[in-house]
Amino acid sequence: MTVKAAIIRPYAEARQNMVDNQLRANTIVDEGLIAAIGRIPRERFVPEAVASIAYVDEDLALGDGRFMAEPMVLARLIQAGGVKRGDMVLDVGCATGYSSAVLASLGASVVALECDPRLADRARANLAALGLSGVAVETGDLAKGHAARAPYNVILIAGRVERLPQALMSQLAPGGRLVAVFAERGRVGQAVVVHQGSTARVSLFDAASHPMPGFAAEPGFVF
Repeated sequence: MTVKAAIIRPYAEARQNMVDNQLRANTIVDEGLIAAIGRIPRERFVPEAVASIAYVDEDLALGDGRFMAEPMVLARLIQAGGVKRGDMVLDVGCATGYSSAVLASLGASVVALECDPRLADRARANLAALGLSGVAVETGDLAKGHAARAPYNVILIAGRVERLPQALMSQLAPGGRLVAVFAERGRVGQAVVVHQGSTARVSLFDAASHPMPGFAAEPGFVF
């Protein structure tokens, strides 16, 4: 075995273990999604100091209070969104670009929105290194979405939010879906899906995700 192969193999094995033990074991049945996640080297999207644990079943710290979502939570959100080839998807809070890479591997056209310019630059570099086309990384206020490329078939927020701004909901295409982890302050997070034209949150499963910046509840805010 070459040195390069010796370095790559542990990650490949860890990735397969993640697919088998975290995804398939937690109601992920979309084979296209499983294949996409199985292709993307998650270790490339995290700081080198935590690359060795890139496939653990928990959120991973990216620095400056930002986190990469747990694999199972991300996969279940994408599956609930029903992302398919040709969809236009807004990935809110893409961070270093991992979630956008998965979405692009499903054949979606992706707008990867990030509020931190340094993370956005890392996302661009990571996606370019993998040769993934169909992803446009944009920098801006996450809660405002990216109206310039709307409407979207799916909006993904792979983190915890306390509110779902109307600015985002208005960017959904007819029949579109928004998926996120919603939690009122002090309560357990729930993965939810909200359909275009509705204000009803459909709860999917419990999810203890880290907060996404810009989505704290406003005083007196009611959704």
